[in-house]
Amino acid sequence: MLDLTIIKAITLDLDDTLWPVWPAIERAEAALDQWLGRYAPMTAALFANPTARHDIREQIVRTRPELKHNLSAIRREAIRVALYRSKENPLLADEAFEVFYAARHEVTLFDDAVLALEFFSARFPVVALSNGNADVGRIGLGPYFRAAISAQEFGVGKPDPRIFHAAAGAVDVEPHNVLHVGDDATLDILGALNAGMQTVWVNRADHLWTHEATPHETVTSLTELCDMFRLSETKP
Repeated sequence: MLDLTIIKAITLDLDDTLWPVWPAIERAEAALDQWLGRYAPMTAALFANPTARHDIREQIVRTRPELKHNLSAIRREAIRVALYRSKENPLLADEAFEVFYAARHEVTLFDDAVLALEFFSARFPVVALSNGNADVGRIGLGPYFRAAISAQEFGVGKPDPRIFHAAAGAVDVEPHNVLHVGDDATLDILGALNAGMQTVWVNRADHLWTHEATPHETVTSLTELCDMFRLSETKP
């Protein structure tokens, strides 16, 4: 059972918890393809082949294991390799990546996201905790977060307990006093449980829970979680 009385901080996943990630990624891919089509057409043609794109990414992950958790670096290096293979200027990789990265932040928030962030941040320090490469500042949500911990900066990703402990440490709170909120059953919920945190699974799409360990609470929206806090605040 979820014990809200001991919560002193909230760690919050980003992609698919505050916004749907794949529409943003698809828009970013389209923006990159359009830019390459104008400035590096041979690379654009190479990237139009899904197999070639996949092979380049796999090569980078295999040969550059230190980039495993750094999605931005992997993406930038994939563009550079594609430019090189296409006999176009590899120095365009940084500018091309910025085109992708800017569009990747053009997210459409879930309807409950901003109100929930306002609610949480008025009561607790809130820490963004993500395996992705979204920057809450670029999205305009920075004021709601006391800190942001990402796998690509920390070097370890969810579900490793170390990144959860780092998020708790960022606001000087013990893990058992932290509530982690996220959509991914394995990365978010099992990871946070193993780190000693309380957990809320945001199950917007009515997925089945298939693990032996269970979240402390399941909600279909962040509004439901806010209502739980409001109810707890009214109890004597």
